[in-house]
Order: sequence, then C-alpha cells, then structure tokens
Amino acid sequence: MTTKTDVNGAATSSDWQDRYYHVDQILDRPGPRTDPSFLAGDEVKDFLRNKCKILVIGAGGLGCEILANLALTGFKDIHLIDMDTIDISNLNRQFLFRPADVGRPKAIVAAEHVMKRVPGVKVTPYYGKIQDKGDDYYLQFNLVICGLDSVEARRWINATLVNLVDPANPESFKGQARVILPTVSSCYECSLDMLNKPTTFPICTIANTPHLPEHRIECASVLEWPRTRGDEKLDTDDPEHIGWLYSIAVARAKEFKIEGVTWSLTQGVVKNVIPAIASTNAIIAASCCNEAFKIATSSAAYLNNYFMLIGTEGVYSYTFEHEKRDHCPVCEGEALEMSIMISRDWTVEQLIELLTEKQNIQIKKASLATPEKPIYFQQPPQLEEATRPNLEKRVSELVPDGGEVVVTASTLPFSLSLIITYE
Repeated sequence: MTTKTDVNGAATSSDWQDRYYHVDQILDRPGPRTDPSFLAGDEVKDFLRNKCKILVIGAGGLGCEILANLALTGFKDIHLIDMDTIDISNLNRQFLFRPADVGRPKAIVAAEHVMKRVPGVKVTPYYGKIQDKGDDYYLQFNLVICGLDSVEARRWINATLVNLVDPANPESFKGQARVILPTVSSCYECSLDMLNKPTTFPICTIANTPHLPEHRIECASVLEWPRTRGDEKLDTDDPEHIGWLYSIAVARAKEFKIEGVTWSLTQGVVKNVIPAIASTNAIIAASCCNEAFKIATSSAAYLNNYFMLIGTEGVYSYTFEHEKRDHCPVCEGEALEMSIMISRDWTVEQLIELLTEKQNIQIKKASLATPEKPIYFQQPPQLEEATRPNLEKRVSELVPDGGEVVVTASTLPFSLSLIITYE
C-alpha cells in the first residue's frame, strides 16, 4: 500500500479505505470460528467505525500501544483517560511521546499524535482521575480497555464497571489480558488471590526500629506526611509530592545510617505500581485490542477468559478460564462479612498486617472500628495520632469474642465486616 501524505507528513483521508483493506478481509465474510451473530459486510463495519464507542484507561506503556492498535484496527470513536504528565523516563517505552512533550498531559498528547497519524479517528482525551467520572460517563461506552499499572486503580474500575452491569472489559516480563463480562464471568476481584502479596511494613517498625530504606520511605508517607501537611491528600502521581517524600526519607535515613533511598525506590514504595517493559506492553496491548475487535464485530470467538504471558520462560503463553469466586463482594454487589479466628495475644497491628497479606482481601492501610468506637484510623492525622496507641494493644482487650470489626480503606471497593473469634 502506498501511503499519501500532506505537507506535514501525516496520512491523508484518501488513504482511509486502503488502510483497512486487511481488516475488511475478516469483516466481509464469515470464517470457521465466526460467532453465529456475525453480520458480515457493511453492517459490522459501520458499527465498528461509526457506532462503537470505546474507552481506554491509562496512557502509559500499555495505553500507548492500545490506543495505536485500536486506531489502526478501525475503531474511530475512542476516549482516553489518564491523570499523569509525561516524564523523560517515559520516552523509552511510551512511543507516542517525544522530548518536546515532557511536562504535558499524557492523554492530550497521545490523542493529538494518533489523530494526526490516523485521519478519521477521533480521540477524546480526559486529563484527570478515573474517580472524577460518574456512572453516566462510563455507561456511554460499548467497550472499556484498562491499561492501568496500579492494583488499587484496577480494583476500583472493576468494581465500578461490574456494578453498572454493562459488558465488557478486556484487562515485567509477565503480563495478563482478560475479558470480563460483568456478573457473567469472573471479575478482577475474583482473581485477587493470584496477585503477589503487597509489601507492607509494621508501623511500629517504621517509626521506632527502621533498618531498610523502604522503612524510611514508608515512614515519610504514612507518618510524616499527615503530621507535617495535615489533611492535604498525598498524590502519588505528583512529582512535587514524591520529591517531598524522597527528601524526608533521605534525611531520616541518614539519622539511622541507612543507605539506598532513591527517587525510583520512593516511587515504587508509595505507588505500589506493576513494572513493565516495552515488549511486554506491546504483546498485552495487542491481545486486549484483539479481544475488543472480536467482541465488537463477532468475527471470531473471544477469549474465555484469561491469557497469561510469561516472558521469562521464552515466548510462552497460555489461556485458561478463571472461575467466579463464591460470594465475591463485587460480583454480587453486597457487603462482605468474614469470620476470622486469631489468638487472644494478637495485637491490633498484627490484625492489620493479616488483612494486607490475606490473598482474597489485600487491604492496604486499613482503618478499624467496632460499631461503638474507633480502634485505629489511618486518617485524619489527629485521629491517627489519637488511636495509634491501640496498635500495640491486644485485639481481645477491645473486641469481645464474636464481636464485629468494621474495616474501611480508600482502596477497598466494598464494605467489610470481620467477626472476631479467639482460639
């Protein structure tokens, strides 16, 4: 195919039909794996290119790949959300960005780049957080593809979309892509036990006996930030906030003669992000876009429902069906009540650590209360300081046998009640 360009080097609209010649070979006639509902020809092409509205969440390493793949596949109405700005460290793997773009919003730059290079595609960017948008916003889309690197953000958008019950949502050297049909297939929360346990540090350790650089960074974010900056919310995507934590952690590390506090380690500890490399991004993005294309067109059977790439073992991947979890609080849309048995000698801090490590919950920075009184609150700073002495108390001193503990956290996408019994 010969590409025609304008004076600025961008492809022109006269190239539109030729660009999708190979895609049309799939859409013009049924194939051996075609879905029974497949409507070959102009009808499916019209839906794909004129009626299907798709949302991409994240414009980082995965998002850049996803956005370009969708535009080149024939999706013409694409919306994009990202809350981050471009950093020079992004340029080695986020190929839509250039050095001149550093400091600008990722969503806006990515949209501009794709619309310039693929005429006829409309990309509507939103520079902000996924939590800024309400149900009406998410309900307008036929498909949602998540390119998020944060477990907490994935859990939030999963719970939001499942509660809307509007299918569907496809989902280092390792990577996963998956198709989620809300209330039909397993959701992200159902498979939480497949994730690595998040790294956490006891509050008493980070405050009194630190011995790792991670301890000083966690101390800066959990204790020093609320003490010094009050009710101001920590934004882990704000370079000024990360810089403040880094400087505090370095200063405190010197007091304890601890080495190894770096900017990148500070980001890793406070953001709890999933690392990625360019080749993995490309493979996983291609898989997500392939599933979106199949769902939108019914031209082939879509994934049921989990694809995993393990690049450390060569070019190796496999698929399997992850079953729905019994009593999943997101799928069933109900508060979760859980009974746990602990020793009478357990402290409140040990209980909080258990909630973090428990694979099917993984609550970071949990706050605890009985129906009558607070036990330990992470926020606001005044309550954290007032309830901190309870961390060293035994749970049995505060909660009777068979008593209820209400658990809350900003990252918890459902309500959780613990019924405590003692050995």
